[in-house]
Amino acid sequence: MTFSLGLTGSIGMGKSTTAKIFAELGCAVWDADAAVHRLYAVGGAAVSPMSAAFPEAIKDGMVDRSALKKIISRDPSALSVIEKIVHPLVADDRAEFRRTAGSDVLIFDIPLLFETGGDAAMDAVACVWVDAETQKQRVLDRGTMTVEQFTQILQKQMPIEEKRARADYVIETDTLEHARAQVEEILKDIRGKMADA
Repeated sequence: MTFSLGLTGSIGMGKSTTAKIFAELGCAVWDADAAVHRLYAVGGAAVSPMSAAFPEAIKDGMVDRSALKKIISRDPSALSVIEKIVHPLVADDRAEFRRTAGSDVLIFDIPLLFETGGDAAMDAVACVWVDAETQKQRVLDRGTMTVEQFTQILQKQMPIEEKRARADYVIETDTLEHARAQVEEILKDIRGKMADA
């Protein structure tokens, strides 16, 4: 018997770090963003259908994400075409992970879990969060985006208050030690429920 835990949260909230803690504690982790990277890489399952739909997005045998962003900004309707290609392939990748993962607790690291209705396929959901000021600082400290880009991403995501309210577990990532202690408690709770099932 396995337990599927969805892991979500907004940008800069510490989701990747929290996923690593779950992995260190013996959970198998599936990362939605990493799955897309695999699909877009040379030989990835998305390369052929994407080259048919958007030949200009293919560079050196792989899907170029920055080229895709340009296509979407020119033609917003391209996004739904991309999603129709990518979403089923991501679902296949996730199903393969479920079949082959050798752990009692499976972690599904999915940023837009609630937004896409993915929570319906989970036994429970954990939401990571941190205060807005810390979140903004973390994102801007990466040096990969402007305040405007950060604001645009936030506008596309469900407000963190709503995610927290809908989640079964909430993990505050103010410090690494605090996050780890909460993850340990969650796993104790989940494994306790599994033992009683």
